[in-house]
Amino acid sequence: MATILIADDDDILIEILRFRIEASGHSTLVASDGLQALELVRTTAPDLVILDAMMPVMTGAEVLAALRENDRTTDLPVIMLTARAGEDDVVRSLRAGANDYITKPFIPQELVARINKLLERPRALSRVE
Repeated sequence: MATILIADDDDILIEILRFRIEASGHSTLVASDGLQALELVRTTAPDLVILDAMMPVMTGAEVLAALRENDRTTDLPVIMLTARAGEDDVVRSLRAGANDYITKPFIPQELVARINKLLERPRALSRVE
């Protein structure tokens, strides 16, 4: 069982994600803005982060950059889950170190499958270069 941090400012989406992720055997933490997400990563050391691109206080891109700059979190698996579906958004996030990119609307079972796949991989190999 892994601990998954969900960072999104949409309460309804958070509940859907929590239900699906917890039903698959993992535990969840929730952050409603980017700064809170970073604080939770530092204090709880989750196994994976689901990160929305558009959040208050700090954007998902800013959170991702901060995670990749820190030696403790540089290899922490991050899935971007966002409505931003443009090619530039996807490529920019993957180049910045996101391990996966899923656009909203999404298939919850697919997200859980991608989470489980990332968790199976050793952290040093899971980052997209």
